[in-house]
Amino acid sequence: MTDALIFDAVRTPRGKGKKDGALHEVTPVHLLKNLFDAVKDRNSLDTSRVDDVVLGCVTPVGEQGADIARTAVLYAGWDESVAGVTQSRFCASGLESVNLAAMKVMSGQEDLVVAGGVESMSRWPMGSDGGAMVMDPRVSAKMEFVPQGIGADMIATLEGYSRDDVDAYAVSSQQKAAKAQEAGHFSGSIIPVTDLNGTVVLDRDETIRGGTTTDALGDLKPSFAQMGAMGFDATGIRKYPQIEAINHVHHAGNSSGIVDGAALVLVGSEQIGKELGLKARARIRSVAVTGTDPTIMLTGPGPASMKALKKAGMKPGDIDLWEVNEAFAAVVLRAMKDLNLDPDRVNVNGGAIAMGHPLGATGAILLGTVIDELERQDKQTAAITLCVGGGMGIATVVERV
Repeated sequence: MTDALIFDAVRTPRGKGKKDGALHEVTPVHLLKNLFDAVKDRNSLDTSRVDDVVLGCVTPVGEQGADIARTAVLYAGWDESVAGVTQSRFCASGLESVNLAAMKVMSGQEDLVVAGGVESMSRWPMGSDGGAMVMDPRVSAKMEFVPQGIGADMIATLEGYSRDDVDAYAVSSQQKAAKAQEAGHFSGSIIPVTDLNGTVVLDRDETIRGGTTTDALGDLKPSFAQMGAMGFDATGIRKYPQIEAINHVHHAGNSSGIVDGAALVLVGSEQIGKELGLKARARIRSVAVTGTDPTIMLTGPGPASMKALKKAGMKPGDIDLWEVNEAFAAVVLRAMKDLNLDPDRVNVNGGAIAMGHPLGATGAILLGTVIDELERQDKQTAAITLCVGGGMGIATVVERV
């Protein structure tokens, strides 16, 4: 089987996903064009050698619809022979794109693939595409569906995580992200977003608040208590009767931020790397997805990671650095417990609580971030994992070349 190598990984800075966010006026296809230009220029890339582009987008409607992957290829002026496909595995879409690209290369059917994702959440809010899971009462009742925030609160209740516990984790994420940003840890991968006139619109992640304190977070009201009272708490308690009442501990300050952003990763074989003069940075050792309970929904990182590690012949302790998407603070705390992880190896530069979660792009962003960090720390192995809507998990294991 052909090795799938990672040659480059770039991303936009993440902009606040509201109308006053720095990236609100930038269309999603233009966010991608900035990155396609960078991948081409940074690697002196003959784009006609790229077989396919695989992009994740969780809300592929409006400007993000009509197969934005192919649209972006043509808008960026890449060779018209480059195909493009857009897919959604909810929050895992960005990493799923990389995993699909890796499998294309590993199979030998394709040699060079660009993978990644985009989400302009200020322009196309989460849920704009509807879907039977949420919109069809018969389907949601069959699934015993509850919103993700209530699932996160269920995890906290079952595991005994207090409001202080999840707030403390959130403060740590903000502090680590601020420190990393100040030290320039993201500068190698971030491509500043420019407008049509070439003026820089945003060159750093916009939502980091290094001065966040637990006292400040303590003033925020739980975000999902009222929603739970509408009947969703009752659904969760029926599914988990050991819960007498759900302790609603999550709010905007200890949950992933809503942001705009995009990311691209260049994946290919050793042979194409030699032909094009591309330097391999990492090798994808294994990938995995799994399904989990769709009610609590967010417990997938543990089993997905174990599945990927088993395929790689590894154990959690063999991994130098972990990126566990910070969808909600309790998700990361639960994943660290399930995998018995050393907290000092997890999200060392902060995560989505501080920098935001541009749904279709996040997994690819995490991959690039951890490869940068492996190089900076001179470490060898990393794992990236995310919880996924509908009760799924995804994981990827990489090692430096």
